[in-house]
Amino acid sequence: MTAVRNLTRKVPAGRISRLHRLGALATGIAGRLAVDGVRKLSRGESPELRSLLLTPTNARRIAEDLAHMRGAAMKMGQLLSMEAGDVLPPEMARILARLRDAADPMPLRHLKGVLREAWGDGWRREFQSFDTRPIAAASIGQVHRARLRDGRELAIKVQYPGIAESIDSDVANLGSLLRLSGLLPRDFDLAPYLAAARAQLRDEANYEQEARAMASYAAMMGGTEGFVLPDVLPEWSTRSVLSMTYLPSRPIESLEQAPQAERDLAMQRLLALFLDEVFTHRTVQTDPNFANYRHCPRTGRIVLLDFGAVREFDPAFTEAIRDLLAAGLAGDRSALEASVEALGLVSPGSSPAFRAALLDLAALVFDALRLETFDFGTSDLLALLRDAGQRLAEAQAAPPEVPIDLLYLQRKAGGVFLLGTRLRARVGISALLSQHLSRSG
Repeated sequence: MTAVRNLTRKVPAGRISRLHRLGALATGIAGRLAVDGVRKLSRGESPELRSLLLTPTNARRIAEDLAHMRGAAMKMGQLLSMEAGDVLPPEMARILARLRDAADPMPLRHLKGVLREAWGDGWRREFQSFDTRPIAAASIGQVHRARLRDGRELAIKVQYPGIAESIDSDVANLGSLLRLSGLLPRDFDLAPYLAAARAQLRDEANYEQEARAMASYAAMMGGTEGFVLPDVLPEWSTRSVLSMTYLPSRPIESLEQAPQAERDLAMQRLLALFLDEVFTHRTVQTDPNFANYRHCPRTGRIVLLDFGAVREFDPAFTEAIRDLLAAGLAGDRSALEASVEALGLVSPGSSPAFRAALLDLAALVFDALRLETFDFGTSDLLALLRDAGQRLAEAQAAPPEVPIDLLYLQRKAGGVFLLGTRLRARVGISALLSQHLSRSG
């Protein structure tokens, strides 16, 4: 969940209205591309579609329109801003980060309609107070603070009306825009990734499923030191409303001003939790949005939020990841190549140049991970990966179809890494990895 802007705007709910919004967005960007392209030609420069599309002006328009639409449209924009935040030009990254930092709340009449449908007409009598101003808002719903008659303080997540029904059309429409953008290799098959996005977003829009995932995750953690989860109130939760205990806390980014030791401890705990998720429990909360981690100054614990994207991994997959890490940390290039083949990152048809570029990129990562202490604040790994990734993209027109589980794992790992960079933490990652690599499956 993200912060809230003061502006309330109706969520476009119908398929036609949402298609119109995306169509208007595409048309506006296309017009600006044409103008910018003519300007480049007039200066004797060769216009390049990727650089024209990813301008600050176009990024601002994309961010504003996706924030208005919410739902799958905004969610996919959030993923772009999260995963490309340290790869895109800084000005454009800041604009797209608006999708993480703020969202447009729904009008009051829509809020009352959702609550009345979920709880009936007399629900207000059961509450001492209910703040209609949201304390957080995101792509699928917004959060309100309330107090029941018995004194319990709650955080109540309320889903935007029509969002669940818009997922399929949003994903299809955004897929069309991506294909037309010129940002994808010509032979790239987007269909399996769009299907996975649809399935994941449907899960995230089912708050009853999220409530079950929260209970299972809490039981899995078993009181892991340094963390706490809200409790779900099933009697006040439905498919579109999720009621939880309210836990006083601050944004995880507030630790930026904390002493180095405190930042290091928080990041070490988050990395240890991530590795436990993967290798011990094979159950990972795959949404690394910073807003899903909050810090309690009084106890020092990290509050974990948002369990709509919990994903269970097959044991064979986690063992393949373990083999990959073991080979990389050992510096065994042959074993590393065998591991990337087993994971589907290269195929028999992959060119030697693509294989070499991928292995070189992996070597950059493992060279950094072998350090006794990894300093997120001074590391240039992200810049190196950006350059290596560009060479990788040039080495092959279209990469092989990557397993969806691997994409979700990469998404979580990338988000955790970006948080470590934000906190400028220093962590012995190699020691944490060794604890898990030494265990049998």
